[in-house]
Amino acid sequence: MKKLQIKQLIEKIEGEAELDFTFNDGKIEDVKINFGFYRGIEEILRGKTARDALVITPRVCGICNHAHLIAAVRAIEDGYANAGENITLTSKAKDIREFTLICELIQNHIKWLYMTMLPQLESYLDKKSGENYAIKATYLASRITKALAIFAGQWPHSSYAVPGGVTCDPTYVDVMQAQSLVDECIKFFERVVVGLSLDDYLAIDSVSSLHKVDGDFGKLLHLIGDNGMSTIGQSYDKFIVFGDSILSNAGKSIVTNISNVDVKYVSESSQEGSVAKAVTYKNKLFEVGPLARGMVAKTPIVKSLHKNYKDSLLSRVFARVHEVALLLAHSKKLLAKLQLDELSCTLDPHSKLDDFEGVGIVEAARGSLIHKTTVKNGLITNYDIITPTQWNLSHGNETQQGIAIKAMVNSTTIEEATFIFRTFDICSVCTTQ
Repeated sequence: MKKLQIKQLIEKIEGEAELDFTFNDGKIEDVKINFGFYRGIEEILRGKTARDALVITPRVCGICNHAHLIAAVRAIEDGYANAGENITLTSKAKDIREFTLICELIQNHIKWLYMTMLPQLESYLDKKSGENYAIKATYLASRITKALAIFAGQWPHSSYAVPGGVTCDPTYVDVMQAQSLVDECIKFFERVVVGLSLDDYLAIDSVSSLHKVDGDFGKLLHLIGDNGMSTIGQSYDKFIVFGDSILSNAGKSIVTNISNVDVKYVSESSQEGSVAKAVTYKNKLFEVGPLARGMVAKTPIVKSLHKNYKDSLLSRVFARVHEVALLLAHSKKLLAKLQLDELSCTLDPHSKLDDFEGVGIVEAARGSLIHKTTVKNGLITNYDIITPTQWNLSHGNETQQGIAIKAMVNSTTIEEATFIFRTFDICSVCTTQ
């Protein structure tokens, strides 16, 4: 029995991470995931006014900044409700917030596909195609981000969502421009990503029909399947979702059984050798993200993949790209029903509470994002940000290895393990905020 330890710096992610691999008889036995650069956003927020979080928290991340904004404003609104002042959003404000969040998820997912998954897989398999994937990612991501900016004013780091609604008041011309940009994205997705019409792609509901998928996504699926990678990267087969969205309601999935969740049972703990905190639900580990949403929502194609491949690398990758199609289709519906004659914001601007506690939850690209705020005498006394990466990349506990660690265990090479690691789409800056 021969043991070997190797440290590997993981780049080409959002920030950096260090993986400390322990090999035993040629297979990975354990991995320590270490984040070394602390940023201190939670400390910066202490002593600030409640609404300062709407400007500061979007600076946590340059990729999921909009998700942080929505989580922050929901935390304030929840705090107001807990203090006795209920806030009722108009359908216009709700739909605009949902549309802009969808736009951010789409650009997240498509960048991950083209700038991480495809080039990294080709490099790992030594089958480089010479494709300029960055241009493809930029094309779709830039157009969907322009649609977002029509309502949010800018991206990244917009602060247009405020307690009670939004600050924008779009016109019919604005909506038409957004619709045109979404149409461009759908055409790109159809021609380049899947090689099918959006309707035909969304009609796929079982593994037996996956051969219909063409384009770059089809290439990715073939590379995974043809090289014996379909079943690797399995973890504990336990999933959790805290935010309600068009992709899934809140809930947890264990062996395909769905049950309710309550954010009050979420707890954090520090980790030796890392500035990132670990997160558990009732002291148990769960995976968050697109695969979790697909399992909790019982999305037919995700369930079919899971039946054949469990929580593998293939299931995880497919679930995320599949969300792009779902989100594009839903974004069209949101724009079509947008009620422009309604109020953008319903809260009296002079209405400010000085003492409250609130929780805001958003389904971000990588999974459930939770903001908790405590305000006393008008100032934030505590602010807690729990990011998706903290769920997936924890060290684990005394009885179980972390979610991503479990997925990497038994890999025979660092190259295989780090590719599995990247299927979770690591965000170091969010994790170390």
